[in-house]
Amino acid sequence: MRNALPAAVPSLFVFALLSSQASAQQAHDWLDRMNRAVEELNYRGTFVHVLDGTPETLHIVHRNADGQSGERILSLDGASREIVRQGARVQGIFPDRRLVLFETRRDVSPLATALPSDTAELAPHYSIELGGSERVANRAVQVLEIKPRDEFRYGYMLWLDQETAMPLKSQLIDDQGAIVEQILFTSIDLKVEIPPQAIAATIDTTGFTTLRPPESSQLAADIPWRAAKVPGGFRLSVATQSQIAGSEYPVEHLVYSDGLATVSVFIEDPKTKSEVSEGFSKMGSTNAFSLTLRGRKVTAVGEVPRQTVRTIASSLVTE
Repeated sequence: MRNALPAAVPSLFVFALLSSQASAQQAHDWLDRMNRAVEELNYRGTFVHVLDGTPETLHIVHRNADGQSGERILSLDGASREIVRQGARVQGIFPDRRLVLFETRRDVSPLATALPSDTAELAPHYSIELGGSERVANRAVQVLEIKPRDEFRYGYMLWLDQETAMPLKSQLIDDQGAIVEQILFTSIDLKVEIPPQAIAATIDTTGFTTLRPPESSQLAADIPWRAAKVPGGFRLSVATQSQIAGSEYPVEHLVYSDGLATVSVFIEDPKTKSEVSEGFSKMGSTNAFSLTLRGRKVTAVGEVPRQTVRTIASSLVTE
């Protein structure tokens, strides 16, 4: 009998380890299902987007047909605006300014931009844990918590629909534990039939000014700037050069990402009269850090802690 306890202890340890690994895999599976649900499901609903303490109520209609997704988002309070996306083609309508802006991008919805979008290779930098079961918008949800393993990243709390994994509530948590951004659905219809006309613009734009920003060019090989020091897991994903509004000179643009967090770095031409002040600035969940390097104004921006944008911007060198 004396040998029974020592023999059982390793067995209990192995059981606990296997249970932990299974739970972590289940959490990753939920996250993968969530990313597919946002893009692949048909749904319409109303959600509140809270950024920097300011709430905005939005109505969304999302349609997926033959693998092609699109959506229409209408603001229900504050400044009037309507965003219509078909694939990567985006039309932004701003009636108060009598303006229509055409862009090419997919992440125009606050719902999409407030969510983690890539689950690959997260383990070294984040832990993903299953929480309990709750209710949001009168639907049963599974809670997920994404915790950063260092001070260079923000964390997430997610409330995913038990049936579809659609995110019905999300919170972005800063390095001090404060909620800096929140999405909360107050009503939602899932798996409904969405006709094509439901995601067409509803605002008459006759007489509006139309803006089409110039296309950026992929010039990664011609851009010599790189960050010599980046937090673990961050990698260069984009290097472009383009014109920006208000400047006749091109701006070099680098993007570093760890799969969840993203930092954009802008290197302005020395002839540009930059109006960006040096040092830190903040807008909602976004931190920015600017400084002058080799005669260039360098600005790093991202939904990350202050030290992350400073570390990347300050380490920029030319190859």
